[in-house]
Amino acid sequence: MDFEIVNGDVATCETECLIVGIEADGQLSPSASALDKAAQGYIADIVGGGDIQGKTAETLLLQKVPGVTARRVLLIGLGKSEERNDRNYRKIVKSAMAAIKGVRAQSAVFALDGLGSKDEDQYRQIRHLIEWAGSELYIYDETKSKKADPISLDKIAILLSEDDSELGEYAVLDGVALVNGISTARELGNLPGNICTPTYLAEQALALGEEHDALEVSILDEDEMEQLGMHSLLSVGHGSDQPSKLIVMHYKGGEEGAKNHVLVGKGITFDTGGISLKGGAGMDEMKFDMCGAASVMGAMTALCEMNLELNVVGIVAAAENMPSGCATKPGDIVTTMSGQTVEILNTDAEGRLVLCDALTYAERFEPETVVDVATLTGACIVALGHHATGLLSNDDALANSLLQAGDQAADKAWRLPLWDEYQEQLDSNFADIANIGGPPAGTVTAACFLSRFTKSYRWAHLDIAGVAWNSKGKDKGATGRCVPLLSQHLMNLAAID
Repeated sequence: MDFEIVNGDVATCETECLIVGIEADGQLSPSASALDKAAQGYIADIVGGGDIQGKTAETLLLQKVPGVTARRVLLIGLGKSEERNDRNYRKIVKSAMAAIKGVRAQSAVFALDGLGSKDEDQYRQIRHLIEWAGSELYIYDETKSKKADPISLDKIAILLSEDDSELGEYAVLDGVALVNGISTARELGNLPGNICTPTYLAEQALALGEEHDALEVSILDEDEMEQLGMHSLLSVGHGSDQPSKLIVMHYKGGEEGAKNHVLVGKGITFDTGGISLKGGAGMDEMKFDMCGAASVMGAMTALCEMNLELNVVGIVAAAENMPSGCATKPGDIVTTMSGQTVEILNTDAEGRLVLCDALTYAERFEPETVVDVATLTGACIVALGHHATGLLSNDDALANSLLQAGDQAADKAWRLPLWDEYQEQLDSNFADIANIGGPPAGTVTAACFLSRFTKSYRWAHLDIAGVAWNSKGKDKGATGRCVPLLSQHLMNLAAID
């Protein structure tokens, strides 16, 4: 799929489908007015007849509009001015893409003026258009015998003035990088556990390193992790025939000697719960328990394509959590890489067990910041539903930066408390810390557990259990969140550095 910026008169734009906006109550946008003038009032007559009223994401497809070069004109409702927000903007893009795909157009041009969002940041509007249009083109068919029919659409353009073209080109480049990063995360998340194993994730990381000179990739096997004392991470994979891996991706886009920013992803490629076995209903969705790892790999993909001037380390703690005669048992005690001991009261609280050793490993990079990403707790879904990522942090500035990045990227997070009062729930009679703190405040106590291993640096935790995948109907599958948030965070850091 090619995305590009084009200039010129909207009425003479050569494309199979031209998209222009209709304001609430049938008011024509500037582009629609220009088309109407060329068509000698044809569009105004159509709108005046009540065929479209300008409601958010409402569409009307017109064929062979007189005086207009485009083969088709798609009128799309922009809604009332007070309704212009990211949520409705995405609805508009989704509706437009559905119409374009429905007529099997090979090319489309968006005439942007005022499209969808009240945000006056044109770069942001264009980038979001690219991101969301690209998301509508994603199709999963990797494990199907009959592949999906190829999408006929091969070019999407955005009509801008010549003065805005340079800004538009930057937005397109960044938008395409994000589309590719999000698609990477979705594809990894959607693959079944018999294909997407820890070894498979390691292979994908190595392949990414082969594509980009600035990215160095190394893989630690179980023997190497054993030598480092990562007994907590290794305990999760004891019941599985699949070997655990620690995947390290070091992007060196900044100055030599500049501080590293670290992303850490939970990569449980399938989670049965281990000996603390989950119920059968919905267990198939536990292939999505590596979506934290997928988010990190997606963000690293976008980072490489954007060529950000920043030093970033992506770490993926990959394991499969299975029950067997070798599996870790409730009540077992393991020693982490940090030297702290953990009483494993529930083997289904395994994400924090792999993350804690990965977070300790991150210390060797002397990081400026560390952000971990994990489908960590069902409690986060109870607290925030399926709309916001849970955010907890030991540093207010870092937390605020991530919240801002989430707002910019339309990939929102919400901060939860990380108070010392919650730490007492993790007390153990037999080890330094227990791996669960009981039902109350499950998301908070999980982060409290991780905080025990992050005292030497600025750290934030993103719980994406509620946003990483959809469970129902035709939309079932990985979402690619929070690649946009992470990527925006890195972009903001690069701008500061």
